[in-house]
Parts: sequence; C-alpha cells; structure tokens
Amino acid sequence: MARCAVCGHESPEAFKFCPECGAPAAERPPGREQRKVVTVLFCDITGSTALGERLDPESLRALLARYFEQMKAIVERHGGTVEKFVGDAVMAVFGVPLLHEDDALRAVRAAAEMRAALPDLGVEGRIGVATGEVVTGTEERLATGDAVNVAARLEQAAQPGEVLLSAETLRFVRAAVEVELLEPLALKGKSAPVAAYRLIAVGHEPERQHDAPMVGRARQRRLLDEAFASVAGDRACHLFTILGAAGVGKSRLAAEFLAGVDARVMRGRCLSYGDGITYWPVVEVLKQLGADPVGPLASLLGESDAPTSPDDIAWAVRKALEQAAADGPLVVVFDDLHWGEPVFLELIGHVADLSRDAPILLLCMARPDLLERAPGWAGGKVNATTVLLEPLSSAEADELIERLAPVDDRLRARIRDAAEGNPLFVEEMVALVRESGDADVVVPPTIHALLAARLDQLDAPERIVLERAAVEGGIFHRGAVEALAPEERHVPARLTALVRKELVRPDRAQLAGDEAFRFRHLLIRDAAYDALPKALRAELHERFAIWLDEHGADLVELDEIVGYHLEQACRYRSELELPSEKRLLAAGGARLLAAGRRAFTRDDYAAAAKLLERAASLLAPDVDDWLEFDLAAAWFFSGRPTASRERQLALAAQAEAAGDSSGANLWRIHAAITRMYVEPEGAVDELAVLVERARPAAETDFARFTVAWGRSQMGHMHGRFDKSFDARQEVVGLTRRLGLTHLEALFTPGLANALYFGSHPVDEVLAAIGEAEARAVRHREFDLMRALSLAMLGRFDEARSLLERMRTDLREMGSLVPLALALAHASVEVELRAGNYAAAVEFGEEGCRLLEEAGQPSWLSTAAAMLGQAYYGLGHLDQAEGEAERAAQLGASDDAVTQIVWRQVRAKVLARRGELGAAEALAREAVAVAAATDLLDSLGQAYTDLAEVLTLDGRQDAASAALSEAIACFDRKGSIVSAERARSRLAMLGSPAPTA
Repeated sequence: MARCAVCGHESPEAFKFCPECGAPAAERPPGREQRKVVTVLFCDITGSTALGERLDPESLRALLARYFEQMKAIVERHGGTVEKFVGDAVMAVFGVPLLHEDDALRAVRAAAEMRAALPDLGVEGRIGVATGEVVTGTEERLATGDAVNVAARLEQAAQPGEVLLSAETLRFVRAAVEVELLEPLALKGKSAPVAAYRLIAVGHEPERQHDAPMVGRARQRRLLDEAFASVAGDRACHLFTILGAAGVGKSRLAAEFLAGVDARVMRGRCLSYGDGITYWPVVEVLKQLGADPVGPLASLLGESDAPTSPDDIAWAVRKALEQAAADGPLVVVFDDLHWGEPVFLELIGHVADLSRDAPILLLCMARPDLLERAPGWAGGKVNATTVLLEPLSSAEADELIERLAPVDDRLRARIRDAAEGNPLFVEEMVALVRESGDADVVVPPTIHALLAARLDQLDAPERIVLERAAVEGGIFHRGAVEALAPEERHVPARLTALVRKELVRPDRAQLAGDEAFRFRHLLIRDAAYDALPKALRAELHERFAIWLDEHGADLVELDEIVGYHLEQACRYRSELELPSEKRLLAAGGARLLAAGRRAFTRDDYAAAAKLLERAASLLAPDVDDWLEFDLAAAWFFSGRPTASRERQLALAAQAEAAGDSSGANLWRIHAAITRMYVEPEGAVDELAVLVERARPAAETDFARFTVAWGRSQMGHMHGRFDKSFDARQEVVGLTRRLGLTHLEALFTPGLANALYFGSHPVDEVLAAIGEAEARAVRHREFDLMRALSLAMLGRFDEARSLLERMRTDLREMGSLVPLALALAHASVEVELRAGNYAAAVEFGEEGCRLLEEAGQPSWLSTAAAMLGQAYYGLGHLDQAEGEAERAAQLGASDDAVTQIVWRQVRAKVLARRGELGAAEALAREAVAVAAATDLLDSLGQAYTDLAEVLTLDGRQDAASAALSEAIACFDRKGSIVSAERARSRLAMLGSPAPTA
C-alpha cells in the first residue's frame, strides 16, 4: 500500500492518482525516516471474550466491522491516521503523514468522540492517549517510539469508559480540557511510575498564553537613536542591550536602526554550541575591521601561537575598536549574547568601561537568560542602556498582520489572539496561511508545533536541503548543504525558494568563495534538525566535519567546530547503542584537545577545562597522562583546586589497583603539589618523600616531567629559588622538546621569577627575559622582573618608565590584581631602592587597597610589609608598626619574603623606641629566615637592617660586620644600588668598605 503525502490516504501502488484527493503519484515522494512529535491513541473493547460467548460469530464479525469503521471515521475526521488494527484494538496516530499544529488536541477530541460512540455500538471501551517523539517513514511501521508504548499501556490501565492522557499530551491541551489527576501508574516496561490524567471533558480551543514580545518599537527605537546620538556627539562608548524572548523582535529592532545609521557597522555572534569557543564573536568583528594581527590579536586571529591572557586580549580588542572609530562612529553588533562565554562578556564590559574618546556603540542582543548568567550585566556603567521588549499591543499586532498579508477579520483575530503579541508567532502563522491557501487553518498552540507543521508542508527537496543546512547550525554555507545532500542537484534553486518563503535569508560567508545563509530564527533551525533521525544526524555531523576540515582552514577556531561535530556524531551513535567508532572518537578527541591547549596559551582556563573535559570523554579509556595533567591544571587555575586534587588522587588509586605503583606515585606527587595550595600543612614534606621515591624510576618523559615539577615546587615553597630554577629549566626544556607549547608557555615565566629572587646575578635575569621574548614567549611577569632588575642596577628612569606604562595599560584594561601587584610590589620596591619613600607610600597604599578589595591576603601580606618599610623610611613609626603587624597576621608561615620583611620593619621600630633587645632578636630572626633560602638580595637587606638596629644600640663593630655581610650579598647579586648604599653606611661607621 502507498500512503498519499497530501491527504494520508492509503492506495495500491498501481494507482497513478490518489483516489481520495487526486494528487498525482509523482507528488508523493518515497518514504523516508523522520523524527516527529506526534500523538498516539489506542482504543480497545473491554469484555470481548464475553461478547464472543454471547454473540453468534457472524454477529460478532458485523459488530466489530461497525466498530472499526466508526472508530476509523472518527480518527480521520479529526485529521488522524489509523495505523493498524490489532485484534479489537485500534491504533491511531495524529501527525502522520503530515503534522498539524494542534495534533494533541485533535487526538483528545477524537478520543472523547470515540468514548461517546461506543455505547451506541453496544460495547464498552477504554482509551489511552500519549504524545512524544517517534520515528516515522520506516518500512516496517509508520511510528516507532516510547509514545506508542505509553499510549498502549495507558489504554490497558484505563477502566471501561475511561480516557487516560499522558502528562505530555496534557501539556499541549491543558487549557482546553477538564481532567482528573490519578495516582501515578506502574506501567509495564516503565522503570518509574507514570503520571496519568482521566479525561472528563473537552472544551473549545484554549486561550493561548505566551511570555514573549515585539514590533513597532517607537520608544525603544528612540532610546537607541538617542544612544547613538550621544556616541557620535560626545565621542563616547555606549553599551546598549536589547533583551527579549525568542521571536520578540530584537533582530528586527536592530535592523531598522542599522538601516538608517551613519556609521560603520560590524557584526559578531555567539555560537550556541562548543564549550570554550570564547572569542568567536570578536574574531568575526576583527576580521571585518581588517585589524592587523599583531600582539595579542595575532594569537586571537590564529596568526601566532604566542601565549596571551584575557586581559591582554580585551585591551588589544578595545584598542582595535578605538582605532577603527577614530574617523567616525562605529557600531559593533553582538547577537545571541546569552550564549557568550564569561570571558567574552567581561571583554564587552571592559570595552564599555574603559573606551575613551571613541564613538563606539556596542549593540548587544540577548534572551533574558543573559541576566541569569550575568546578574550584574551593565550594572554600574555610566553609558549603558538596557531595554526589555514587551509583547505587541493588539493594534500593533493587527498592523503587522496587515503588512504581512491582508486577511479577513476573523482570521486576523485568531492569529492575534494566538500570537499573544509575539511577532514571530504572527509572521509564521501568516506565512502558513499564505502557503497552504487554507483560510481556515488552525492556529498552532506552541511555536514548536507551528514551525514543525510549517516545515512538514515543504516539498521533499526543500525539506531535505533545510534539514542538511540545520546540521551546520544557525548560519550555514551552500557548499556544506551540497556536500551533505549529494542527491539534490538543485541546491541553489532550493535555497532561493527557502529565502522566498522567509525560512532562511542570505548572510555573510565565513568561508572564502562560498555563499552563506542564516535561518530566519533559530527555532526554525531546531525544528528542521529535530526531524532528522539520530542515525542520520551521526552520519551528517561526521560528513560535515570532513567537509569543513577541507574548506575551513582559515577559521580561527576550526578545531573547536570540527571537534564539536565529530563529538555529536559519536554522541548519537552512543545513544543508539551502535558500535563505537574508535576512528571518530580519536579524531574528535584530538580536535578538542588541541582547542583546549590553545585556550591554555590565552590564560582562558575555564574554556580550556570544558574543552579538555570533552576531549577526555571521547578519548576514554585511552586518555594519556599529559591530557590528565592538562585537565587537572585547567581545573586548578580556573578555581577548582579541590576537584583537581581529587582527580589526581583518583588516578593514583587507579594506577595502584592496576599494579602500577610507579604511576600511582607520580599522581600522588601532583596531588601533593596541589595540596600545598589547598591543605598546606605538611604538604612539602609529603612531596619530598614522593619525589625521592619517584626519582630512580623516572624513565618516561611524563615521569621526568613530574619529578622536575615536584622539585621546582619544593624549591619555591622553601625559598630555594636556585633549585627551583634548575628544576623549572628541566620542565621547560622537556615541554619544548615534546612540542607541548601550552605547557612551555605556562612554565617559562617562572624562570625569570626564580632567577630574580634567587642567587643568580641580575644580568642573567635580563638575559633570560630577552631570550624568552625572542622565542615569542610573552608574559606580564617578564615586564615586572625587567623593571625590578633595572632598579637593582640603578637605572631608575628606565624602571619607572616601564612600570608607568604597565600601570597605565593595566588601569585601562581594568585588570585589578596585576595593577595592584605592579603598584604594591614592583613600584614600591623600585622607589624603596631609590630612597623615594613618599612615592613608595603612595604606590603602596593604593596597591594594598586594591589587593584588599580583590581578596588577596597572601600578596597583601608581602605588600603590607613593604609598605611598612616605606613608612619607616618617612619616620612614621606607628604606621610602619601597624603594617608590620598586618603582614605578620596575614602572612603564611612558609611565605619567606613576608616573614623576613615584617621582622625587619618591626625590629627597626622597636630599636627606635629603645627596645633594643627585642629589636635585635627580631632582626637576627629575619637574617636567619633569609639565610635558609636563596633570597640573596633579601638576605642582604636583612643584614642591612640588622646593622641599623646594632648602630642604634651603639655597637658599631657588630654593625660593621653586618654591613660587610650585606655588601657581599649585594655584590654577588649585582645589586649595585644596595651595595653602594651599604658601603656608604659602612664608611660612616669608620670601617673600610670591602671591595666587590
């Protein structure tokens, strides 16, 4: 039997025309599998055995014939299809072959009519109705899915004369029916009780309620025009956000404004898929601007593998936008902001807050979900406006309907009432009426049902093209559709037809030499995609990934997108319980791994964690140690150290259970390193034991890396920076040799830090920084180390100039903690060496305030101690003592620098107050703490302050000895300024100064 695609009537294959509606057989495309949300109805006669005993077989046959005929007539009258008769049961489906927007309501009405007709036939029956997703168009049967099973089980659970509805069916018809909630039913084959409702009565079509908005936005348009006028007139940056539910008209309002604006317009969009695709929207904008790929932009645009940070990227993007706006107003449109990554949202806030003398309008569109993800969005910003689009009034809705297609008053009222002021509802309803030519079309109850019904009416070739396009996403390329639908020879013509039907519209291509289109609304894309069987989705995602890999070489985030589509292919195969394709899993995992490691180089650890988690999921159980380390590190640096340590301990336990004691020990080393920041007490001792145990068996690269990393951390925590440097060199060299550029970028800056604080001469610090930068390894810590090193050499103007530029940039970027460190640590230290204590106090007070605001007690403890030194230099003893006390309270017991400096300050204050014994004791403690470390300059400073205490006690010889020790330290370090100052003091004591 053949089923007509137009009316659903079954007819023999030999018929050239449908005997029911006359449609030619040529218009009936071959059956193909689809996923649809349909409503299934089961009706069965109760007491059929008793009927068989009571009635003559011929009478029983006649009764059943009347029963089947009448039930079939009722089903078809309500637009359903009788799929089959089983015994004396009838199975009907509403939504096959064609969907209707109110299939659930039609099924419930049919059930009520069937219930009423049964007594006239002299029988009793029971009915079950369920709604859900099924697969249709298969050779074996029309509908397959859980909704079929649930409907059958509800029918079996019903009492004679009852109609039971599923919860999903009630969701579609709630306003039109009266029901009674039953106790959850334990249905055969269902793992949990199922909610069921007894149908009491069916009323008229429901009054539709929708929390949505849009069109004719005079007030919002005026606010937008005023915002742009302010941008252009005042050369200011303004953040304008349009919020609204799907279909409310955000894009239309923006389009109407942009059509008349006198400005350059750039557009970017946030993708709805691929965690960790952080900068896609801004990359789109930068490409449209033709921004030079230099500095952080080079990494962002895929022109360089050099590491960068979110702060650097935000600053560079802002500068690029300001430069683009130098000659006239610039409008930057960011769409679908509710899908934006947190780092990207912060970037927009950075531009809005800090752009100066640049006429930039940031026009953002988002669903209200944005405020759930970013509750403080635009809050506290001076030039910021947020509008929420409300539903259209009745008059506005009527005006919109009239503009789209004039209809009679009755139909206009039905569309207006159903749309509830949502322009997308209005437009899709009018389009459905216009295409179907049915002036009496029933208004869809939900937008999903509306769109699914509309798409179901497309010609088969157009439907196939639309479904293939949906695989790529909201924006798709003609070439991709042609690759995914090779059997369709007229893709351009089909796309043109879909544009005319306002389902898609042309868009800017991302791929050179191709054409791009955008779904008119993402819900249209979703409706088309949802119709694809999962097996076909898996095949199409894989094919698209292969095609994009061949054609998308210029895409900055190619790995993320290809990885996503391969991931989807694997996901659907898994959901269908098909054999796993190791080839697909490996390819998808490799792409997501590459994307995650690239996020590492941008310091975007949250995105890295998401991408690496997905990579590990695909590659399991073949996840290697490097990926495990990357994942744990990403968790740690993104603020999840506990999760990082738990994972490391779990890996140790797994290795131990597998009999790999060496592997278990390696992961315990990593767990101990993490513990130093989570539960520090005893962590270094534990680490030392584990590292010593692992050393003899460290034969693999990962083992050697682990041991070296453990040694570097031990040296760092103990203040043994020379040992830490040697170990870090081994770590960096190993990661460089293995091509792990993300780890090289992570660990390289620590080399300069270890050199500066350790015993290496200051010239080596500057050389190491230059060497790293020559390899395109950039990091803000290098600039700090360079400035501090120049100050050691007495090149204060150069150091101050460098730090001034850094502070200016950091202020402009709004980078709170780096700015605080540049102020409270680097700038204070430079001014202390220069003897400019007033400047040191000024920098230190601001820096400490910022660190306190940022909740950074560890860095604040050191900053407070250094501020105490500056106060002491000005003779402000009370303030100096207060800062020393604050440092002592905040500082950790193994924070060597803090423990040294607060003792120096307190010792000098006590000596000035005549408490000389206590002062000397503290000063010698400071020396002892420093002597146990490689903090060579700090040791020299501790000896210098001990000499001051001894001088105040009148013990010139002892003071001279302390100064001699200090000079020896400074000479070894190459700290010229401190050495000269110590020699001058020694000369004042009448002692000969030692030669360098």
